[in-house]
Amino acid sequence: MKAMNSFLLAILALGAFSCAPVFSTLQSAKLVGKGNFEATPHFTTTSSKEEGESDHIQNHFGFQVGYGLSKGVDLIARYENIVISNEGGNANVFGIGPKINLVRDMVAAYIPVGFAFGQDIGGIEQLEVQPTLLFTFPVGPYVEINPSAKGIIGEDFYYALNFGVGLSTDFKKYVIRPEYGLCFNPGESGHFSQFSIGTTFYFANLFTKKR
Repeated sequence: MKAMNSFLLAILALGAFSCAPVFSTLQSAKLVGKGNFEATPHFTTTSSKEEGESDHIQNHFGFQVGYGLSKGVDLIARYENIVISNEGGNANVFGIGPKINLVRDMVAAYIPVGFAFGQDIGGIEQLEVQPTLLFTFPVGPYVEINPSAKGIIGEDFYYALNFGVGLSTDFKKYVIRPEYGLCFNPGESGHFSQFSIGTTFYFANLFTKKR
């Protein structure tokens, strides 16, 4: 199976030696706000399923950051270190892109571009784009639902659907983010699945000088 290098996130696929795209999102449709900063350390495990059989493929250890460029646009960057279960390989993935407000705190568009790199890949692999729609639905003072849908455009095309939950006693300070997702290649049978867990921490006016 051809492999892809992708960003996340949520967000790249791997490189030439991997067979699973990286498609987690781990964010909501909310923007962090101009001059504010967010950081999300996270862990992802990915499996494949075909003809009723499941196989664990890879684990990801990552870090996603966001900075508010303006009232309606954030800049999101993400790094992942990915360990391939069967091959014992290792890759690094980096991507960056804008997150644009469409409906305040409810719908946003996210368009990351990225690449994979590392010794096991043999340099820098192809660029890939993952246009993503993010949605947020509050269901109480401590819980929000964060579904997302994305295309993964590179050497091959995939599409992915993720279902995330945000849990917090104070959404302005931190959010715990469990997430489950499915990824499909329209030209092949079977699919990939991922489970992720991360925590977003918010920092107001971190890079703004106080007067």
